Amino acid sequence: MELSLQERYGPHTICFGCGPANPDGLHIGSFPDPNSVHDVVAEWTPAQRHEAFTGVLNGGIIGALMDCHSNWTAAYHLMKQHGTDKPPTTVTADYHVRMLKPTPTDGPLRLRAWVVESEDDRATVEATIEARGVVTATCRGTFVAVGPGHPAYDRW
Repeated sequence: MELSLQERYGPHTICFGCGPANPDGLHIGSFPDPNSVHDVVAEWTPAQRHEAFTGVLNGGIIGALMDCHSNWTAAYHLMKQHGTDKPPTTVTADYHVRMLKPTPTDGPLRLRAWVVESEDDRATVEATIEARGVVTATCRGTFVAVGPGHPAYDRW
């Protein structure tokens, strides 16, 4: 079975959204899209504990999904851009989530993200969440590679 970017490059991370080692986390698993050169995709299924109200996903959970999936998209892009075998540790500089319609919790959600701008140490990413083929939320954020001295440095 193919490992997600998180499992391959950060198996010991404890991030609530994407850390494989967090027993209470969301366990987002991001994968390069085999049908696209640039996109990174994930499928995630909500549980009742993730609801804002019956049948609808909590906005904070939507934010965590978008933040973590977009961050890994940026890290993976920078790794490929630099030709390294390990992604740089990236952190969120900013992100903006737009809720387009309620996100249902009765089935899997599909996340898709892609880099729209890139510099040597940062990438701007756009992302969507889709439920049953309908985009319910979008995101745009900037993610920056950090160096020694930053608390997140070399966390994966």
